[in-house]
Formats: sequence, structure tokens, C-alpha cells
Amino acid sequence: MSTDSILTTVPIQWLSVDSPVLPDEVLDWLMELGSMTRRFEQYCNSVRIIPFRECFITEEQLSDENERLLTGQRYWLREIVLCGDNIPWLLGRTLIPETTLTGPDESLVDLGTVPLGRYLFSGNKLTRDYIHVGQQGNRWARRSLLRLSGKPLLLTEVFLPESPVYKR
Repeated sequence: MSTDSILTTVPIQWLSVDSPVLPDEVLDWLMELGSMTRRFEQYCNSVRIIPFRECFITEEQLSDENERLLTGQRYWLREIVLCGDNIPWLLGRTLIPETTLTGPDESLVDLGTVPLGRYLFSGNKLTRDYIHVGQQGNRWARRSLLRLSGKPLLLTEVFLPESPVYKR
């Protein structure tokens, strides 16, 4: 992972979903199959995206992420902070192989302040291969390999302390 990534402060330790450190109420959030944006909207008046970085990167700028995606190409990188009622709740990192950015999906490079979930869950061409759960220090994280019309993209999300994930 590039050293100026939004997620590099502490490495994410990926866990088994059977891990005893995963409380059930947290696991329910981490294994969410629908739109995390929609779920967050149930806990606030407005969800806002603050773009951190959006650019093309090369395979050399990836860490173990290249094991999850096709290799030997460029990737669209989008890193954001998702806020609920202007409180940071989530750090998001999306990697999209350039070959995924075809047809209408080319617009993924122009999302700006639009939540990724609004785009992905607006149609029926999205599938999810898996969800990995993890911890980054005291924060919970998840990583999903999604397919949009059969084409891959990798989404990593780190839930910040003020997120409703931690509310009981």
C-alpha cells in the first residue's frame, strides 16, 4: 500500500469470521451485504463523502491487494472519509482495475462526493465474492471483492470510533 494512503497508520490484521474477538453486534455490521451507506443513513440525518485521494496507480503501489485483483495494469484508487452528520465514521479505499472501467462504469472515476454505495447498489449487476473482517488497532475493518457486471473492484473500509458500529 502506498505510504500516503488513508489507511496506512496501522496495518490491518485480517481475521476469521469465527474469531472470538468479534462481538456479534460488530460482526453484524462487518458482514453487511447491502449498502453500508444506506445502513449509515439510518443513524444520521445526512451522509457526506470527503474525497481524500482519487487517481490512477500502478501495481507497484499496492501491497497484498494485488493478490486480490488482476495484475499487470493500472488501477483507479479512490480514498474517502464518510461522515454521518459531519462526524467521520469510515475510511474507504476502493481499487478498481482499469479494465473494469468500461462502458457506463467509466463514471466510477467521476464519483467525487457521491458515495460509492449509491452507484454500486443502484442496479442489479453487483455481486460480492467475499468479505474479510479485520482490525486496525482498536478499529474494525472489512475488505470485499465486488464484481460489477462480472468485473472486479476491491473495497476496504475502516470504521472510525464515532461510527454507529461501536454504539450499543
